[in-house]
Amino acid sequence: MVDLTVLLGYVAVILLFLGPPGPDMAYMLAVGLEGGRRSAVKAILGIGTGMSVYATAVVAGMGEIARSHPSVLNAVRIFGAVYLLWLAFVTMRHARRAISGHSDVPAGRWYLRGILVSIMNPKIILFFLAVLPQFIGGAENPGLQMAMLGAINVLMEVILYGCIGVLAGFFHARLVDSTKATAVLNYMACTVYVVLAGTITGEVLLA
Repeated sequence: MVDLTVLLGYVAVILLFLGPPGPDMAYMLAVGLEGGRRSAVKAILGIGTGMSVYATAVVAGMGEIARSHPSVLNAVRIFGAVYLLWLAFVTMRHARRAISGHSDVPAGRWYLRGILVSIMNPKIILFFLAVLPQFIGGAENPGLQMAMLGAINVLMEVILYGCIGVLAGFFHARLVDSTKATAVLNYMACTVYVVLAGTITGEVLLA
């Protein structure tokens, strides 16, 4: 029912797409520095959930609607930039208070943040629209083929970016007992959020 012969080329394309630093990678780096390894795992699961929503939308045929209305995608991206600035503000507040572990942030918040960051990066749905149809191959069921390809993409990003977040979390774990070091890690995360917000805004203005 599905064509597995296209997987090698498809995986190569995914690696080329995921390799260069992007919003999700930078976000996971920030989460690892700010909240540690456990927070990174929850955040990447949230990102995977958001990506799954977009993959499902493309398979269901709703992606074409989104592509035909670029103003909607730009609005989502601007909202995402505002959200990242809000995260930067919250993180800076944590840094100033030098709180280790962020006990005032509910554990589930990292997962929800991951979902929002992923959903507010509509480039994902454009990627799915452009790439998935190119690897239908000889599949008897194109919908099932695209669903399989979407799942592989989500899994690869979860593993790759999850590892980056966990590795960044090692720095948090080593320095969490030092209030000064904790503040520095939070300021670094804050900087990442601000840069991401600025990059997204610039892309929208130049579009």
